[in-house]
Amino acid sequence: MTDAIVVEGARKRYGDKQALDGLDLRVGRGTVHGLLGPNGAGKTTAVRILATLLRADEGVVRVAGFDVRSQAAEVRRRMGLLGQHAAVDEELSGRQNLEMFGRLYHLGARRAGARADELLERFGLTDTGRKPVKQYSGGMRRRLDLAASLITEPEVLFLDEPTTGLDPRGRGEVWESVRSLVGGGTTVLLTTQYLEEADQLADRISVVDRGRVVADGTADELKTKVGGDRIDVVLRDARRLDEAARMLPVPAAEVSVDADRRRISAPVTDRMAALAETVRALEAAGIEAEDIALRRPTLDEVFLHLTGDENENAGGKADAGGNENAGETANVGAKRAKGVAA
Repeated sequence: MTDAIVVEGARKRYGDKQALDGLDLRVGRGTVHGLLGPNGAGKTTAVRILATLLRADEGVVRVAGFDVRSQAAEVRRRMGLLGQHAAVDEELSGRQNLEMFGRLYHLGARRAGARADELLERFGLTDTGRKPVKQYSGGMRRRLDLAASLITEPEVLFLDEPTTGLDPRGRGEVWESVRSLVGGGTTVLLTTQYLEEADQLADRISVVDRGRVVADGTADELKTKVGGDRIDVVLRDARRLDEAARMLPVPAAEVSVDADRRRISAPVTDRMAALAETVRALEAAGIEAEDIALRRPTLDEVFLHLTGDENENAGGKADAGGNENAGETANVGAKRAKGVAA
């Protein structure tokens, strides 16, 4: 079996709100799969169902080859979950936190201590392992939280917006940790609001809107859906934007104008010919360009193209079920510990 996660026709309703509406998803073993979507799209609901914290109303959901409804204990033995909020105790040291999670998973005192030391070394926390977590930086806390989710060496790891609130350095630290995990064979399902994060980490990406997958593919494949290469021209004089826009070698309807950035942009097919023609036309008209560049569409553009922005602030919650992820790692840890003991 090549897929670590299989979701077919999953549905979940909260009252009159359809959180998942026939969600289909497949995640290959040993890969990072990104799950993107606007607020309210159903991402967190999907993760909670996969992690056995919720039950789908309909559909087939399997993790590591086991059904999340009828074989939940087997799923819990094989999975880890990192929610949006850290579930570690700030008064305890990093090592004490990991030992505590190990004991919850019935590893025994000696094995829990040894596993804590292994994970501290793996995530570059050995030197700070005996310090209280309240003295850790944001990136260090998230690495410790990630380490805690790996106590039982899960086959599948769910990361629900793992770098929310982190600065670029802390985000980079978590990215490196995730790459290391996947290099060791772990399958990762990643939900994130940072499109750069998905671009950097994900082997494949599924875009979710209104509880359904509306697009699926590699980052490059999704970018191709928006169009191929684009040409961007930044002018010195914003008053000549409209004039310059008419000089691009594409239909006028395809040219976008950003007055605030003094930029015009359009999709092109023959990239070098379009660049040369644009430069000649601007020079002939005496229009001075501050910058001219060819580029691929960004995931931001893909996201807006596929989902629009009308849902961005809808409902005030990330999903119909809310973002009640604080403590979910501990929650699922208790369930997994029960499953391991079964």
